[in-house]
Amino acid sequence: MACSLSFSSSVSSFTTTTKTATATSATSNSTASPMPIQCNLRELRDRIGSVKNTQKITEAMKLVAAAKVRRAQEAVVNGRPFSETLVEVLYNLNEQLQTEDVDIPLTKNRPVKKIALVVVTGDRGLCGGFNNYILKKAEQRISDLKKLGVQYTIISVGKKGNSYFGRRPHIPVDRYLEGTNLPTAKDAQAVADDVFSLFVSEEVDKVELLYTKFVSLVKANPVIHTLLPLSPKGEICDINGNCVDAAEDELFRLTTKEGKLTVERETVRQATPDFSPILEFEQDPVQILDALLPLYLNSQILRALQESLASELAARMTAMSNATDNASDLKKSLSMVYNRKRQAKITGEILEIVAGADALT
Repeated sequence: MACSLSFSSSVSSFTTTTKTATATSATSNSTASPMPIQCNLRELRDRIGSVKNTQKITEAMKLVAAAKVRRAQEAVVNGRPFSETLVEVLYNLNEQLQTEDVDIPLTKNRPVKKIALVVVTGDRGLCGGFNNYILKKAEQRISDLKKLGVQYTIISVGKKGNSYFGRRPHIPVDRYLEGTNLPTAKDAQAVADDVFSLFVSEEVDKVELLYTKFVSLVKANPVIHTLLPLSPKGEICDINGNCVDAAEDELFRLTTKEGKLTVERETVRQATPDFSPILEFEQDPVQILDALLPLYLNSQILRALQESLASELAARMTAMSNATDNASDLKKSLSMVYNRKRQAKITGEILEIVAGADALT
């Protein structure tokens, strides 16, 4: 009881001082202190143990996310040779067909009356605001389309997006697709088949891809790219019509610098050499282009899925790192309170012994 009274009195004086300082300087909060912790020693020990266990879990999740970021990078690198060769062939085929009137369904521009939005989200939480950012981007795009009087439909990829749009029946959804831990060409083909059928059947006049572009471990940009109609030269265009040559790409490497995980980016420009002038096509170049463009569509969707996965893992890694740091700070503050209480208890017991000895004498 003496220990409890001693601790409570110190807390009361601390609280009074804080209130007085707050009243005199309302605009200054640099010395703001947390609320006092009212627990006995056993409860404090249990809470410190719980925080330590939570810190171990978040640290393990951070390391797992870091390893998966590395795997996502390797998936992007391994898919580059196919994508680069495909862009090279498309570029040179287009050079051969510049003087011809090519009629390819996937490159046909029509007046836009309805748009399909492919929204790529994550399958899990604990990744900060990753899913919220891309969903807000989708809501903003939907609002813009409504103001323009353009109809729209959603193709949701990822459990978080499926759950979000499933709770909003006023948003038309064409299809729900599940994401995977490591996107493959088969997963991209499921999305490509759906958008291909919608565009070719003229149910929609344009297809836009919304995903999160990986920038760094602490930054990811939600972007909107025009997926269909495709450009015959193998270009990726945003909603404003600004095109980027797909032969220019960025690689990221997960490294350590001064004991901390960092990401290094490298811009690589893939050369697109001209075909030999004596080279002849066994088939009509138009048929070849018609067969290659669906492959190119598939590769672009796969690339978006991989970028989105890398962004999700980086966001989870950052979130778990922050959670680990917060757990460490909380453990320190709890340990300090525990030590003070234990010291106050020991001091109280010593005072009781001294008082008893004085009474006997």
